[in-house]
Amino acid sequence: MARGIFGERLKRERELREVTLQEITTATRIGTRFLEALENEDWEKLPGGVFNRGFVRSIARYLGLDEEDLLSEYDLAHGPQISSAEERPEERIPSPPRWLPLAIGLGILVLLAGLIAGGVYTWRYFAARRSLKQSLASSAPVLPQPAPQILSPASAPSTSELIGPNTSRAPLDLFVSASAATHFRVQADGNLVFDNELRTGENRHFTAHDEFEITAADSGAVLLELNGQAMPPLGVPGASGTMKLGRKDLRQATGGDSQP
Repeated sequence: MARGIFGERLKRERELREVTLQEITTATRIGTRFLEALENEDWEKLPGGVFNRGFVRSIARYLGLDEEDLLSEYDLAHGPQISSAEERPEERIPSPPRWLPLAIGLGILVLLAGLIAGGVYTWRYFAARRSLKQSLASSAPVLPQPAPQILSPASAPSTSELIGPNTSRAPLDLFVSASAATHFRVQADGNLVFDNELRTGENRHFTAHDEFEITAADSGAVLLELNGQAMPPLGVPGASGTMKLGRKDLRQATGGDSQP
């Protein structure tokens, strides 16, 4: 239906019956501005939806017109797409929450940060081990080999003499290499010999007769060797740990006790 036909018919039917807008307002309780909007087809001034159809039905009843016919003309003039969109809001697909992409992005960043931190820690650990082996290889003295001696059975030393006190009382040498900065403490034979910060890549040697007691704020930040033999970690990486090392550890390494 062309624009204006519905409004013109509504106005013509009212004027043929010599009815004013105020009389329709008094009888139907429909505001005068809404009646004028219907006759002028100013849809923007109407509340829309079922209210407009209720207005049309009340006016048709008051003027003695067929309600369904007048409603059909209204639908043709106003357009069915507006009413159908208003009557079926449940068909709209809800949009996803605005925070969902941000949460996914933050999760990916946290995962990447964890992977990078793990890779850096592993690289630093193996780099410290490699530098430790290189320093030991370069600092080991080359001793001349004595000429073999043929001993008679009477002068040959016994097995107990070969493994006697001179061998068992050799000094203990503790080599410490730091793969990361940490606070480090060493007691040699009960005497405090070091209590300070170890820098990344720093190496230290300590000597004792019988026993060492070692403490580190970060157990995974230091690598220990006793007389050239690698010792187990002080404890769990990231936690403090304490360990005692003596001559018995040269044959069988024992772990330290973790102090979270």
